[in-house]
Amino acid sequence: MAGIETKVDKDYETKSVQELASAPVAALQGISDAKAELLQQALGIKTIADLGTNKYFLWAQAIAKLAE
Repeated sequence: MAGIETKVDKDYETKSVQELASAPVAALQGISDAKAELLQQALGIKTIADLGTNKYFLWAQAIAKLAE
């Protein structure tokens, strides 16, 4: 993925997409450990893959796209 260094924390810049998918949500730039904990408590999201495949996020994305 081009420009990955702008999307993840420094420790994750060289990881494969498979490794990133299983990385904690806090590996994404702008998501702190505290915010990641809130996502886990509220929606059971632990990994980047969990976030990317969460039904509520997918529904919201679909609605936003349809509204364009």
